[in-house]
Amino acid sequence: MTVPETATAAAPAPAHFTLTEDEIRAKFPARPCGYDLYRQIGSPKLVVAPMVDQSELAWRILSRRYNAQLCYTPMINAKLFTPANKGFFKEQWQTNSEDRPVIVQFCSNDPDVLLKAANLVADDADAVDLNLGCPQHIAKRGHYGSYLMEDWDLISKLIRKLHENLKIPVTAKIRVFPDVAKTVEYAKMVEAAGAQMITVHGRLREQRGHKTGLADWAKIRAVKEAVNVPVFANGNILYYEDIQRCIDETGVDGVMSAETNLYNPALFSGKALPTWQLATEYMEICRQVTTRPQFIRGHLFKLFRNSLPIHTDLRQQLVAAETLDGYEQATRDIKARLIEEAATCDPPFDPDHIESDELGYRKYPHWICQPALRFEHDKQRSQTKRLLNEVKTDKQKTPDKNSNSSSGAIDVSVDSYDISKRHKAAAA
Repeated sequence: MTVPETATAAAPAPAHFTLTEDEIRAKFPARPCGYDLYRQIGSPKLVVAPMVDQSELAWRILSRRYNAQLCYTPMINAKLFTPANKGFFKEQWQTNSEDRPVIVQFCSNDPDVLLKAANLVADDADAVDLNLGCPQHIAKRGHYGSYLMEDWDLISKLIRKLHENLKIPVTAKIRVFPDVAKTVEYAKMVEAAGAQMITVHGRLREQRGHKTGLADWAKIRAVKEAVNVPVFANGNILYYEDIQRCIDETGVDGVMSAETNLYNPALFSGKALPTWQLATEYMEICRQVTTRPQFIRGHLFKLFRNSLPIHTDLRQQLVAAETLDGYEQATRDIKARLIEEAATCDPPFDPDHIESDELGYRKYPHWICQPALRFEHDKQRSQTKRLLNEVKTDKQKTPDKNSNSSSGAIDVSVDSYDISKRHKAAAA
C-alpha cells in the first residue's frame, strides 16, 4: 500500500544549515535568542538606527542621554574591517562603558569574511546586525545591502554562518518588497536562517533620496504577525507622538529612528530643545571621545540646518572649520547669535503650545530641533523656505546688521516625507 505524501511535510534543511538548532544551543548555551536577547538588553523600544558616518560613538552617547535605549553603529564594510587596516578599524569601531547596549552592523556578501569581521567585535557588542537595507548606488556596485534582496540563498548563508559560529546573536535589518506576501516570506526566511531580531524599514529599495516617500506600516505589521522574534519598525517617525502611534498600528517591539534622530537627537525625550543646546553637548562629548572632523561637520550642519540659510555668515564660518577647535568656535558663535535671536522672539516660544500648518506639521522656530521635512520637488513649500520667508518679513520690520536673510546660492531643498500622504497614513 502506497502512503501518500503529506502536504505539510517539512522541507529539507538547506545544505548550508550544518547544525540543528539543538546543536547550536548546545554550542552556545549562554547566547540569548529571540525575546531572551530582547529582554537581556533591556526590552528597548527607542532605537537609534545604523547610519553611515553618523551613528558614531559620540553621537550614540548624546542620543542615550535623551532616552535612546539601544544604539547601532554605522554600517561597516566587513571586507575592509581587519586589524591590518588599522585606520579604518579604529575609525569604525569605538565603544566605551557608556555605550551599551550596542549592536554592530556589517554589510557583506561573503559569509566567511563576515564571520571574521564579526568575531573582532564579539567581546564588546550585544549582537551583530546584517545590513540588508542600504539602497545607495555604492551598495549596488559592491553587491550588498538591499541589492541582495533577490539572492535569498546568499542572505541565508550569511546569517546562518554567524548563527552557527558566532558567540553573540545575529540580527538583520531589511526593506520591504512591493508585495506583502513576498515581504512576509522574506522575513520568515531571514528568521529561519538564524536572525534573532529583525528591523523592518517599511520602504522599497527604490524609495531613497527625493523619492523616499512613506514607509508602509501595514507591511511591517504583517511581518510582526508572521515571525516569532522581536521586530523593530523603521520609517515615518517625525515627532515623539509618532512612536506610540507606530507601535499601536504595527504591534512592533520597538521603533528605530534614523533621519529624524540626526536633526533632533532629543526625539526620544519628547522635548523641544534649542539646537545650540544639543550642539554644545555634542561638542563636549567630542572633546572626550575622538571623533573624525567629517562626522562633526555633518552633525552640526544637520542640527543648525534651518538657521544657516538665515545666518549665512555663520554658515561660511562652519564651512571653513576643519579642526575640533574650529567647530567648537563655530558652535559658540552660532549659539550666541541664536540665543540673542530667541530672546527677541515675539511671542516667546512656548513648547507646550506649538502651532501646526495646514498639513499638520509643527511650526517650530528655526533654532529648535525639528525633523527635516521632505516636500518632493517643491522647494517653495519647504520648511526651510517658510522659515526664510518669515525671517525676511521680520527683517523688513526690524533690520539686523548681524544677519543675512537672503538664501543666495544656498540649497534650501529639504529631506523628509511626501506632504500629500503623510497624515493619511501616519496621523492618529
